[in-house]
Amino acid sequence: MQIFVKCESDGGVPEWALVELQGLIQMKEEKPNGPTVVGDLHYFNRNRHPVLVLGHHVLNGKEVKLEQPMAVMEKVNEDDKVSYRVKAIVKKKLLFKSRPKPIISNVSERV
Repeated sequence: MQIFVKCESDGGVPEWALVELQGLIQMKEEKPNGPTVVGDLHYFNRNRHPVLVLGHHVLNGKEVKLEQPMAVMEKVNEDDKVSYRVKAIVKKKLLFKSRPKPIISNVSERV
């Protein structure tokens, strides 16, 4: 069996990152169809520090380079011929392994 890999040459292949969480995420309402928003990812480029906000919790993470890069591929059927197109390259992961910290806001009784 032959596998054909096509790389997009118009501006190169985009680079993606993998998000790794230690633990379980439980959703209040699960939607079986379509995408689900889990939280907000903020990435501080100057010190390579990702922050993930999940509801009322904050997770601090770190950027880790993968030992072996991975390719994200898409299967394409063209004229009874199966080929694969590289959609992106994954070279790093954002690792969140610490316990989440609660977001606490101080509410003043005086206005």
